[in-house]
Amino acid sequence: MNIVLFHSTLGPRPAVGQAADRLRDAGHQVWTPDLFEGRTFDTVEEGMAHQEGIGREELLKRAVLAAAPYSERGLVYAGFSLGASIAQTLALGDHRARGLLLLHGTSDIAPNAAVDDLPVQLHVAEPDAFETDDWLSAWYLQMGRIGADVEVHRYAGAGHLYTDPELPDYDEEAAEATWRVALGFLDSLQEADAAQTGA
Repeated sequence: MNIVLFHSTLGPRPAVGQAADRLRDAGHQVWTPDLFEGRTFDTVEEGMAHQEGIGREELLKRAVLAAAPYSERGLVYAGFSLGASIAQTLALGDHRARGLLLLHGTSDIAPNAAVDDLPVQLHVAEPDAFETDDWLSAWYLQMGRIGADVEVHRYAGAGHLYTDPELPDYDEEAAEATWRVALGFLDSLQEADAAQTGA
């Protein structure tokens, strides 16, 4: 699959490159846009301050410009936390999107959003202060209403960004389970694409 993978509010940390390499090793084409112009952070507070300084509109503009050269191929949008939020926004606005892989985050859903059975997989800690149970329940129902086909996977006791080995949030067992399930999800999208094209 052709995948665009967006970093979290901590910026393009090594874990993003490691994740991209894991996906490439599984046979996928992956792009990792840098929305922070090289800046990385060790705490969510620092990252959010930088993110707010850029502004949501500018971040989305950067993301759209980064994805645009590849969107005609039919992208799987993916991301970590903030990057998941951005990936969701772009995927719901791209009728060519093949799938949406959300790690540690979701986003508001535009009132006029509509998709045609878009496959969506979310991986998130349980509990997660940034993705509360009430929010996720409402998000899940709304995604279903707009036509998405959603799977949610929760990881009890993991930290928010539990896939980053360099952070206190890291949970090796949850991270490996996440990647195992996510790679299976991407394989299913690949098979569906092959069936559709007759390849």
